Amino acid sequence: MSETTPPGQISATRPSFMERWRAVARRIRVPLGFVTAALYLAELWRQAPPTAAILGSLALVLPGLALRGYASGYVKKNRELTQTGPYAHTRNPLYLGSMLIAAGFAVALESWIFALVLAAGFAIIYIPVIASEEQFLRATFPGFDEYCRRVPRLLPRLTPARPPAQTSLPGEESSGGFSLALYLRHREYNALLGAALLYLSLLFLRPAMAAILHRAW
Repeated sequence: MSETTPPGQISATRPSFMERWRAVARRIRVPLGFVTAALYLAELWRQAPPTAAILGSLALVLPGLALRGYASGYVKKNRELTQTGPYAHTRNPLYLGSMLIAAGFAVALESWIFALVLAAGFAIIYIPVIASEEQFLRATFPGFDEYCRRVPRLLPRLTPARPPAQTSLPGEESSGGFSLALYLRHREYNALLGAALLYLSLLFLRPAMAAILHRAW
């Protein structure tokens, strides 16, 4: 799946609570992510986690960044049902990558409470978002149900599933390889830059600022 934004649809009946919440979750997930990152950064600076914990978090953050970057070079949002690359192992490699990154940052913080908050946030926001995207993809691509039977929603299968010969909309040719142009178009490098700046600030900027303040006092 591709973190799509399904177009709004006019319903003759009053939408259910879950339908309303799915719409809300799609709107707030990005702003909420920025708020969570800011609060997380403030907590990291306050607690000053040990260097070992920060370096240990890379074991989850780096694979998460790699998975998101790899997946972004395959997906053609709203135009093609991508079934190659990481999408042959899991239907949501972008979300799986985000979860690995979040878990890594929780390790750096060494806080079970923050880890539980992150897990609850993912469940409350991303479960309805994924359900909404699946509804859109099922209505858009006839082969989506067959794809679901071969590829798990989140936890990846070990061997890649073989896609059918034709997976795209009429007039679209399905390309099976990684595309640097797609990676750049989706601006997935922003996640890499953000993580790099965060680690640099934790490993170098914060100790330097602490030394300066200690000398000033």
